[in-house]
Amino acid sequence: MNKKIKKTAIESISPEEEALFTSLRVKEWSEFHGQSSIKESLKITITASKKRKEAIEHVLLYGPPGLGKTTLAHLIAKEMNTNIRVTSGPAIERAGDLASILTNLEKGDILFIDEIHRLNKVVEETLYPAMEDYALDIILGKGPSAKSLRLDLPQFTIIGATTRIGLMSAPLRDRFGLVHRLNFYSPLELEIIIANGAKKLKVKVDQESIKEIAKRARGTPRIALKLLKRARDYAQVKAGGDIDKVNIVQALDLLGVDPFGLDSLDRRYLKNIIEKYGGGPVGVETIAASISEDIGTVEEVVEPYLLQLGFLKRTKSGRVATKSAYEHLGKKYTKDNQRKLV
Repeated sequence: MNKKIKKTAIESISPEEEALFTSLRVKEWSEFHGQSSIKESLKITITASKKRKEAIEHVLLYGPPGLGKTTLAHLIAKEMNTNIRVTSGPAIERAGDLASILTNLEKGDILFIDEIHRLNKVVEETLYPAMEDYALDIILGKGPSAKSLRLDLPQFTIIGATTRIGLMSAPLRDRFGLVHRLNFYSPLELEIIIANGAKKLKVKVDQESIKEIAKRARGTPRIALKLLKRARDYAQVKAGGDIDKVNIVQALDLLGVDPFGLDSLDRRYLKNIIEKYGGGPVGVETIAASISEDIGTVEEVVEPYLLQLGFLKRTKSGRVATKSAYEHLGKKYTKDNQRKLV
């Protein structure tokens, strides 16, 4: 019998996203489509750990948001038949907060830390002996009379998730036995995810509509499922409940998601480079300031997909809009722009 999954008081996802994943997050390995090599590697590790009756090695999952890091953590906990406690890097403010969580873990439990790269430095250093030796060092008192006390911890597993592995310190990163990068999903994988999501939502969607959502979902299951839910709302209000090719296009156009999956922020970003800075090159700080967005949003949310599409090029001098970006936005492309790409 599976143990009940536990959660800490602070979650790193919004209430809307939590409701979304409560209804649509997969519960079994067979329902998780995509990331096949990662699944195979994790299955082997889980099977071996269960045979040895040991906790699974510490796991680090990284990649863009919305690709299934949290879902994989819950699936691992279910396969290991153990508890999972969920928290985030910013939520653990002091070493005492971490100590409170770790001392309440049972043998084999999993601690999932989302956005682990945002852990406080002191907290991170407290975590090192806990991950390596299953021990917690506590300082009692202050000054010359201070004493160090080491508490033994049961074998447990930390599953860390991050969208920015480059911001993790090398000592922390090296303490994870399994490190996996989640990649964007293919349209076919997204179609399967959308079809399964439609079944759970009990809404009829034809294959053409599924393909249209997959095409505009930026290779990301979270976005695909959000678009599916918004399309369901539109169909219920405007078309009697069922989603077909006509109302799916109308719904997605209303949301400002174009056939390539670009939203208003993406298009504003590209237009800014083309119209204000002649196609580039231009620094990311300048772009962020001119579109009134913070640099983190630009680098983590906007640019990865534009780079994947080939609409953007990063150079030593700055960001450059490519010929494909001009064509997509209906802008005239000249040889002067082409020379800037060299």
